[in-house]
Formats: sequence, structure tokens, C-alpha cells
Amino acid sequence: MQQITTKLVKWYDSHHRILPWRISPMERLRGKIADPYRIWLSEIMLQQTTVEAVKPYFNAFIKKWPTVSSLAAASQDDVLRAWAGLGYYSRARNLKKCADIVSNDYDGQFPSEATALKALPGIGDYTAAAIASIAFDLPAAVVDGNVERVITRLYAITTPLPLAKPAIRAKMQELTPNERPGDFAQAMMDLGATICTPKRPACVICPVNDNCQALRTADPELFPVKAPKKDKPVRLGAAFVAISPDNEVYLQSRVETGLLGGMAQVPTTAWTARLDGETEIDAAPFSGAWTPTGSIIHVFTHFELRLRVFMAANVSRHDGTDGWWVKVENLHEEALPTVMKKAIAAAIPDAFAKRRKPE
Repeated sequence: MQQITTKLVKWYDSHHRILPWRISPMERLRGKIADPYRIWLSEIMLQQTTVEAVKPYFNAFIKKWPTVSSLAAASQDDVLRAWAGLGYYSRARNLKKCADIVSNDYDGQFPSEATALKALPGIGDYTAAAIASIAFDLPAAVVDGNVERVITRLYAITTPLPLAKPAIRAKMQELTPNERPGDFAQAMMDLGATICTPKRPACVICPVNDNCQALRTADPELFPVKAPKKDKPVRLGAAFVAISPDNEVYLQSRVETGLLGGMAQVPTTAWTARLDGETEIDAAPFSGAWTPTGSIIHVFTHFELRLRVFMAANVSRHDGTDGWWVKVENLHEEALPTVMKKAIAAAIPDAFAKRRKPE
């Protein structure tokens, strides 16, 4: 165990990834301390998302809200707008709730213990361990997808995921040192991201290839073993894109709870992860010259959604009474989830041609 840990920390000192939320081993040696706010923000953003996708969003958030207290002072609508495009929007709502609690109840300072962190909105086992380890240098076992892959290969764990998770966590806890646990956790994540990759791992240059049981006895690509995937159910519905004579699109807010809670949308029928919504033109939110403009498909975590899209031009602004109207060229400023952007683009193909990306 100690041999693996020592090799990985030494490898990390020379081969760590440079990331905007991370301090380098040299900076740590010089006494710089990781900012818990930046670690927390990056970890929430990185859930179900790639590092490259997160970087511009992280930089934009830090520029706009450099501290957890400044984020707490923002409105939820502003946070959702800044988050739009990252997906899994419950993360953004919990981000705001967590910032409020840390700012108000903890005087803007994140608690260091994993148990206290887990009590905050949106922070589960992994995120709590990552903050405790990376920001506060506590020996918590940090297990993400990259670490799961590395551990199952190091120890040739044949139990399929997710049943193997407790064994993986136990092995990671055994490996995690009391000295520099945060750097060790990041070394494991970097190893999985850059060398111990899902396909064609670069085993020849891996710093712990001598310790890898999968490499000695089997094909590392066979690990982690995964249970067969279940087919995603398909749900149906319809979306209605109303356009005013002034080239404005009618939007509404989704209810605060549930899927895409609090986000902006064009009117849509009452589909859910479990139920189909209406799909015909007579489900339109108000009268108009509605015409079909195609269909879109969007895959959520647990189901696939297929929406028929209808469009009506020259709609009176008086017809939309429970929402608001937005110029087509300003749609990129709204907190629209990807599925709604797809629906709008099916009716207005160039609606997001000039979409601004986070700086």
C-alpha cells in the first residue's frame, strides 16, 4: 500500500494537470492553501461533466462571484443563467442554497469535516471527501469515476459496479496517506484521466504498473466490470415556440421542484420521467397559426425524451400572460436548458447562432 501511495505522489509532483481551481504541489510547498470555495465550486460543476467543459464556466463564475458570500448575494435566476448549458440543473439550485448556508450560518467559511460538509445541500460522499481532502488536507477517501477505474485495475476487482463501490472505497481509504492526502487524491484522479483511461490505457508509462494486478493477470480494459445497462424508457411530448411580430419568443418558468426546476422553457406539455405528455397541436397554450417544425430528441439520465415542436408566428404579446417575451438575439442570456434550446432551434434554426460562451 505504502509503495503505491509514494509512487503516485512522486508522479503527481511532476505530472499534475494544471487546472484553474487547483494549487500546484510547488505552491503548496511554498505555503499556499487551497481555497475551499474554489474546490467546492469545481467539484459541483464536475459532476457528470468533463473538465474541458467546466473550465470556462468555472472561470466565469469566479470572475462574477469570487467568494461564496458574493455567490450567496446573487439571485437564483442569475445563477441559473450562468449555469445554462452545464446540465443537471438541480446542481445549480443546490449551489445557491449551499452558498446561502455557508455565508449565513458559517460566516462564509466552509466546514472542514466531511460529516459537516455532507449536511450541506448538494454535497454527497464524494464531494465532501474531495473538499475535506483537497482543501483541508484531511485523509478522506476520494472516489470518483477515475479513481474507481484505477482501484479496480490495481486490485483486479471483479465484482461489477455499483456493487463494488464499498470495496473500492475501502481500498482507497487504505491507500490514502495522512501526509498530503489531497495531493494523493488528485494524483489518483489525474492518473485515471491521463494514463489509466477507459480505452487503451498507457500502461507502459504508468507509475504503478508493477503493482497492477489487472495488468499482470488480465486485460486492464476489462475493468471496472459493469452490470448490464437497462434500456432507457422513451417519453413523448410537445413544445410550442410562439414568436411575436417583433421577433420575440415566449418563455415561461418551470416549477421550482423536479426536473429542470426553475429553468426557462417554451410552453410544453406535461411529460415527466415516468409519463408521456400530449403530442398534438391541440395542446397549444393559446390559439395561433401553429405549424409543426419537426421533432427533437434529448437524453436525460434516466429516460429519453422526444418532443414534437410546433411554431406560430405573429403571435400577439397579449396571448402570453404567465411568462415573458425575449428577443431572439437575446435568448442566449436566458436560463434555457439544452432540451429547450433544441426545441427553439427546431423552429428557429439560427436562434443560437451568436450564442455567447462563458469567458
